[in-house]
Amino acid sequence: MADEHQFIEDGLRRSQINEFFADELGRAGYGGMDVAKTPMGTQIVLKAEKPGMVIGKGGKNIRKITTELEDRFGMDDPQIDVQEVDEPDLNAQIVADRLANALERGWYFRKAGHTTIDRIMDAGALGAEIVLSGKVTGARSRVEKFNRGYIKHNGEPAQEVVDHGQGVAVMKLGTIGVNVKIIPPGAKLPDDFQVREDAEVPEVEQADAADDGVEALLEEEPEEVPEVGADDDIEVPDEDPTDVIDEEVVEEVVEEAAAAGGDATDVPAEEPVETGDIDDEPDELDELDEEIESEAADLVAEMEAADEETEEDE
Repeated sequence: MADEHQFIEDGLRRSQINEFFADELGRAGYGGMDVAKTPMGTQIVLKAEKPGMVIGKGGKNIRKITTELEDRFGMDDPQIDVQEVDEPDLNAQIVADRLANALERGWYFRKAGHTTIDRIMDAGALGAEIVLSGKVTGARSRVEKFNRGYIKHNGEPAQEVVDHGQGVAVMKLGTIGVNVKIIPPGAKLPDDFQVREDAEVPEVEQADAADDGVEALLEEEPEEVPEVGADDDIEVPDEDPTDVIDEEVVEEVVEEAAAAGGDATDVPAEEPVETGDIDDEPDELDELDEEIESEAADLVAEMEAADEETEEDE
């Protein structure tokens, strides 16, 4: 059998066993069960409000239940352990059965719901929720909820922390489903935190706000600039060669001007560049234009001659 089918078979078998215990031990205040397989057999822990009624006179009832488990469900050597429920108002299964019994005896659903959830919170629960679904007051089915405190609906805390219980009330108009969720006192939730009063908090020294003002900055001594020696290497940024003036050239120009008796600021004008006589050289462009015109004239003459020949032939 595949693992998936095995999980389904185990869940179905567990549900059938739980339903069997609820029917057999309803008057004893059945509060749930825990099933665990051991090398010696199957160990079953029953939670009940009245353990004496579960065991029976001389263990008669417990032997009957053990025989029924072996015959109906094929369990090998079931070992049943009965534990008493300390606070019945905090057991979801017991509360659900009580509420279903109250509805069957004619209690109005609102009064039964509020009374039950008040008893749960008075017992010290952190939160509770009761859901009644079915034909509560009329022919139309509906859902009624009663909430108190803090309750978890999703995630791992909803499965591990919250206690679930279900019951059924058989009424004249139809059945009413009772679903109860309870968070017991002392449950540790992921979002819980505590503030320790005896914790020692180190004191934090805060600087005075006046020290950060402008006056404090002005009073601070300026940073000393390191002196540059003769042996120190100084990086000089690269300069554009066009911006650098040759000092030797300027000195020569000044000396020549002083020797000539003129002012040092008088700089001889640059001599014009001799480009030669342009008109003396033949213009190659003009020659090219003449050749192009002569070729064009010859083409025109040939075309005219060809036109005359075609006219004569016609």
